Amino acid sequence: MNDWPEGWSGGNRGNEYGRGSANAQPESARVMRQVRRGPQAPPYGAGVPPQPSYTDGQGYDEGQNGYGQGGYDNGHDGYNTGQVYGGGGPGGPAGPDGGRGPRRAPNWRRRIKWGAITLVTVLVVTSVATYFWADSKLNRDVDLSKVIDRPEAGDGTNYLIVGSDSREGLTAAEKKKLHTGSAAGKRTDSMMILHVGDSGDTLISLPRDSNVTIPSYVGSTSGKTYQNTGRQTKLNAAYAEDGPTLLVRTVEYNMGLHIDHYVEIGFNGFADIVDAVGGVTIDIDKGFKDSYSGADFKAGKQTLNGEQALAFVRTRHAFAASDLQRTKNQQKFLSALAHQVATPGTLLNPFKLYPTLGAGLDSLSVDKDMSLWDLASMFWAMKGVSGGDGTSMNMPLSGSVGGNLVWDKAKVKTLVNELNNDQKVTVSGN
Repeated sequence: MNDWPEGWSGGNRGNEYGRGSANAQPESARVMRQVRRGPQAPPYGAGVPPQPSYTDGQGYDEGQNGYGQGGYDNGHDGYNTGQVYGGGGPGGPAGPDGGRGPRRAPNWRRRIKWGAITLVTVLVVTSVATYFWADSKLNRDVDLSKVIDRPEAGDGTNYLIVGSDSREGLTAAEKKKLHTGSAAGKRTDSMMILHVGDSGDTLISLPRDSNVTIPSYVGSTSGKTYQNTGRQTKLNAAYAEDGPTLLVRTVEYNMGLHIDHYVEIGFNGFADIVDAVGGVTIDIDKGFKDSYSGADFKAGKQTLNGEQALAFVRTRHAFAASDLQRTKNQQKFLSALAHQVATPGTLLNPFKLYPTLGAGLDSLSVDKDMSLWDLASMFWAMKGVSGGDGTSMNMPLSGSVGGNLVWDKAKVKTLVNELNNDQKVTVSGN
């Protein structure tokens, strides 16, 4: 009696390869559809002895047909030959000898395209992030809507740029180092009007000792209306009396020129910007000293750090025409600073650009309608004017009264008319 289960006897097992079949041929690809064959192994009988069935007395581990000889691990038909799983081995199609074929050449056009897309994406994301970061740092705390009785706006854009002597946030050591003194309140050490237009940009320095009339105005904090009494004083006294809004109101009233934007920077912020760009190189025509500002300069080209730069733009006691010479020095230094900031060494170096932006934006006070684009337009216009692409001048004067400088009314009227109509400025200043 046969001990094998029904269908497992030698005569009934048919082509069941791997179950001890007596058939000399392995299972065909038709039976094992999931198997992809490489070059066909030689059939049994062509140099390979036929494999007897298990009923012939051969065990799993002995004889020629056991798993160790003609089974899975044998080099002829086993799984390890590569004949069952594709014949070419991992990594590519089979070559003529059954080995690995040649690699496909890299697609450089595709790589360059995706590299460019990645680079552009990174630049766009970085630019957008930088814009919002910078925009969030602007101190928009000047409300020009509180200014009353304003003249009509003309063509182009007018910026009032103010350097204040605010000591807010300075320690005692910093005040001593920067020679700022400890006076309370804020005054204006420098005032400039920058006109940006299609017919050329114009930078006009307003001497702080200019004689002006304080007009009617509404108090920036009290909301109370103060009437015009014909009181005359120095221009920087308007700022000390009621801050930026009264200063704008006074400039507009005495000039007849509409101010579109207001920008202010204090002592510490100015010094920080200069230090952030690594100092500013300037050529000083004639050496001078001033114990009040801490200035001590020799003639010639030199690089000024923040402390030295502040002393340079503040010095007035070392000059006979104190206020006029100081405004010229301020324009000269701002030119050098603008060119230093705009160099590739600053703009393309994030280790300089971001500290410079941070120092500048943190220390600026601007009007509520000022955007980063407005600020950038102002900066590039100032750079162009200082570089000779526009007009740079002092306010035209006709004399003085009580130690205050008097504006030349006829020339000022012509100047304002040319600015309002965005015409090339023909008026010269002192």
